[in-house]
Amino acid sequence: MAKTGKHIEKARAQVEARKYTLAEAVPLLQKLKFAKFDETVELSVRLGVDPKHADQMVRGTVVLPHGLGKSKRVVVIAAGDKAAEAERAGADVVGGEEIVERIQKENWLDFDAVVATPDMMKSVGRLGKVLGPRGLMPNPKTGTVTFDVAKAVEEIKAGKVEFRTDKQGLIHAAVGKISFPAANLEANARALLASVVRAKPAAAKGKYLRGVVLTSTMGPGVPLDASEAEQETKA
Repeated sequence: MAKTGKHIEKARAQVEARKYTLAEAVPLLQKLKFAKFDETVELSVRLGVDPKHADQMVRGTVVLPHGLGKSKRVVVIAAGDKAAEAERAGADVVGGEEIVERIQKENWLDFDAVVATPDMMKSVGRLGKVLGPRGLMPNPKTGTVTFDVAKAVEEIKAGKVEFRTDKQGLIHAAVGKISFPAANLEANARALLASVVRAKPAAAKGKYLRGVVLTSTMGPGVPLDASEAEQETKA
């Protein structure tokens, strides 16, 4: 069994055995930082759903009010006017069939998001086995299969985050960097939680938010009061 480092043990010891509000958790996580790099802060949410059933899958997107601290590299697969529109919107790489072939033949994956126009999806569909497992496959539900490519690129660049449940009914999503002002991290986390609550499927029964934890790349997990997020969304 791998030994736990003294720094993380010391940090965990300062997290009380109780549920924290976001206003308490964010500054605590920042106070306990010991890594020498700018860690990513992430929310882990355990949901009361069974992802084996399609009608209980939770998936959605949210544009974080304060972004993620870095600009995502966006590829747009489109042709004609839509390709030009994507370039004007700030897409990093724009192309058609040649992009599909490059990903297929060269296993090129030097990007963070892919947007495609509906007319290109017949070709893009061949990339399912490559992009799907990495969460990069364009999907109409997340706004990445669209003719409004400019809007899609701008939202992704502004800090749009996609979330979806894994096989265990968990959602993991970044909400910023540990160096962000506490108020910005808190606002980003609230926006993500509100979107997850709004995405509750009608088929989900019982308690929806079973557990929420705020953590950083190297830091301890700080358990949150899930009822706070649910009450805010209803307000």
